[in-house]
Amino acid sequence: MATIIETDRLIIREITKEEAQGIYNLDSDERVVKYVGSMVITSMEEANEIIEFIQKQYTDFGVGRWAVIEKTTNAFIGWCGFKLVENGLNGLREYLDLAYRFRYDAWGKGYATEAALACLDYAANHFQHHPIFAVSEVENESSKRVLGKIGFHAAYTFDLDGVDHYWYMRE
Repeated sequence: MATIIETDRLIIREITKEEAQGIYNLDSDERVVKYVGSMVITSMEEANEIIEFIQKQYTDFGVGRWAVIEKTTNAFIGWCGFKLVENGLNGLREYLDLAYRFRYDAWGKGYATEAALACLDYAANHFQHHPIFAVSEVENESSKRVLGKIGFHAAYTFDLDGVDHYWYMRE
């Protein structure tokens, strides 16, 4: 598992099957998935299916969500990265969706900002042919702060499955 990006505090690399427990812990925590429009997962089988989907993005498109490892503890603390959206929201096609998700105990430490900035820097050198956007629920204040810190602004709101969301573009 090769490192894709390294920051002062983080190692960012492809997600492997070894992260199944970490993915399960992440996506089974109601606090973590409150604003992501997905249900809490309840089994390791679901965690493995998530990993398979992410790994298919690596194989098919050379891009995907990456594991974020805290250097001092070597612990999986979440993921950050891109998903290629072929037939996306708001009539757009072929764009990269920037997203991140971190363990609840990793919140408030600047990891999301640090990882997202590193991923955007990587994308500038490797994925220039796709525009990058982000989406968050209007009520997700934490994500709004992170996206603002990394140079995104809410371009407009839209409804997704009955919930108001912001569509973010980079300045």
